Amino acid sequence: MAPRGDGLLTHDLLPDEKGPQDACGVFGVWAPGEEVAKLTYFGLYALQHRGQESAGIATSNGEQLLVYKDMGLVSQVFDETALNALTGHLAIGHARYSTTGGSTWENAQPTLGATAAGTIALGHNGNLTNSAELVDLVAERYGAQRRGELARGNTTDTALITALLAGDPDHTLEATALEVLPRLRGAFSLVFMDEHTLYAARDPQGVRPLVLGRLERGWVVASETSALDIVGASFVREVEPGEFVAIDADGLRTQRFAPVDRAGCVFEYVYLARPDTTIAGRSVHAARVEMGRRLAQEHPAEADLVIPVPESGTPAAVGYAAASGIPFGQGLTKNAYVGRTFIQPSQTLRQLGIRLKLNPLREVIRGKRLVVVDDSIVRGNTQRALIRMLREAGAAEVHVRISSPPVKWPCFYGIDFASRAELIANGLSADEIGASLGADSLGYISQEGMIEATEQPASQLCTACFSGQYPIELPPESRLGKHLLEQNELPLGAPEDGLSTLLSTSGGATALEQP
Repeated sequence: MAPRGDGLLTHDLLPDEKGPQDACGVFGVWAPGEEVAKLTYFGLYALQHRGQESAGIATSNGEQLLVYKDMGLVSQVFDETALNALTGHLAIGHARYSTTGGSTWENAQPTLGATAAGTIALGHNGNLTNSAELVDLVAERYGAQRRGELARGNTTDTALITALLAGDPDHTLEATALEVLPRLRGAFSLVFMDEHTLYAARDPQGVRPLVLGRLERGWVVASETSALDIVGASFVREVEPGEFVAIDADGLRTQRFAPVDRAGCVFEYVYLARPDTTIAGRSVHAARVEMGRRLAQEHPAEADLVIPVPESGTPAAVGYAAASGIPFGQGLTKNAYVGRTFIQPSQTLRQLGIRLKLNPLREVIRGKRLVVVDDSIVRGNTQRALIRMLREAGAAEVHVRISSPPVKWPCFYGIDFASRAELIANGLSADEIGASLGADSLGYISQEGMIEATEQPASQLCTACFSGQYPIELPPESRLGKHLLEQNELPLGAPEDGLSTLLSTSGGATALEQP
């Protein structure tokens, strides 16, 4: 069989540059009489930006669950034949970027587990911070013999949630969920199902978005409102932080499993969410345009043209141009079809680096003083190559403006940044970073300006990647890390149970410094 592209269509403009990697996307639908697999497919299509490593859909016809998942993009994993085989009246779907556990088929979602009354399939957006504690709980409750996803080599926090929800033979899935959910810490927006019921839950902080929509003959739950739009569902409301929702033939019912302690991720407004999404009543596009306006007020520049780094910098560049009075222009063209494939570029092409994805419009930028607007700087390699390319194309000056504050800290709630040691803002001032990049000037928006643009109270936002203030308590560093569940000293059973062994450098012992 010919290899397929791995589907890693990233925003990274350099082949080896590690930008902020997105959280996952989840989707669920309960709609008798509708083609629920196709609704889920298009819902995941709208959420593809949140995860490009693997995709999966589970459906139920009331008697059995069917799951189809694979590595790659939604459009690569599913075709008409696969979707036609996934029949039923309810479905869940997942598009994954790995934040706990490696990018492997075993870790693709939805996960599966056997309950006392049937089967559970589950999709998870976010990242738990007490996975090591949950490992102990799984071992305490169910002993050394691994079952289900854990026995099949799944090394994600999602597999732990599935094991805990599936493992209680004396209670219904709903009752078990209400007992398990309060024990989870960190970020989790969940969609899960058994043969008859669609469930959704969101962590008490509401770190990741989750919304509820209405179809003419059913209900939809999705990570973003843009996924409701694509399937023709009307927005009803957000799933509240600390809320558990169940949808079946008796309708929709909801219970609170924890009090609200809202700390939504501000980076959703900066970068993660689609611009046509609304979060907590605020349009993401409008927030990004306003960030650009405030950026122009905080860091003006004498220039001839404002250009964005497409596509993530475009709304902020529009705002910057409007507030500054400097004309907006498209100075860079992006090849929308270039991602990573199994075909490696030759050394000659590799040396071109950023030009594989971006090309300057020379007649637009030649002789101009440019303001280049982007959403964030992580390691700085992309911006350095971009500035060099613009100067080679004839730009007279290059003034870089960033619509978020300096990223200085790792995220433990579902975004995979570069390690702290790799973050260019760790230990350097803005002027020093600008000099390192080769820019004539560099300006970041202030944290206050960014927050004001979201129109959310500062007390209800997580700014940990900028401020180092984590709203959800973190465990000791030895119990953190992307590969935590691959450690063989944890009580997860021996490798012959289907689990990977630990690489000597894995785990969280230096989680704040190392990848």
